[in-house]
Amino acid sequence: MDKLNRRSALAFGLVAAATAVVKPAAAQTMDMTAGKDTTLAPGVVQRAYGESPAIIPGFKSVSMRDIIVQPGSKTGENPMKNAMVCHITEGELRIVQDGKTITAKKNHVWTCDKGTKEQAFNDGKVVGIMRITDLMA
Repeated sequence: MDKLNRRSALAFGLVAAATAVVKPAAAQTMDMTAGKDTTLAPGVVQRAYGESPAIIPGFKSVSMRDIIVQPGSKTGENPMKNAMVCHITEGELRIVQDGKTITAKKNHVWTCDKGTKEQAFNDGKVVGIMRITDLMA
């Protein structure tokens, strides 16, 4: 029984030593200065990140951008120039799409088609960020 206890203690010691050597993976943070900023309206900034060829049938390229909406600010009501996927990464925005209103909270995802009219309002007290993946034909 003493040998079993010593072996168990040795095994636990080796496991503990191996665990101490392994470092947890750190999450990669986004470089917020990597994009090109353009002011769209008072309190609304677009940060564009770039464009790449698409392998999705019917689309030549994709690009990504953030629309950063300060509290109390709103975007213009514009028809979409192309199909896109939108995602709220921070905060909450009130979205009016073709006359229908939705409350888009963090991690809400929706789509727009070319010609869809949409406007975003930040009625909250924190910055709202809408990440857009543009699908360009």
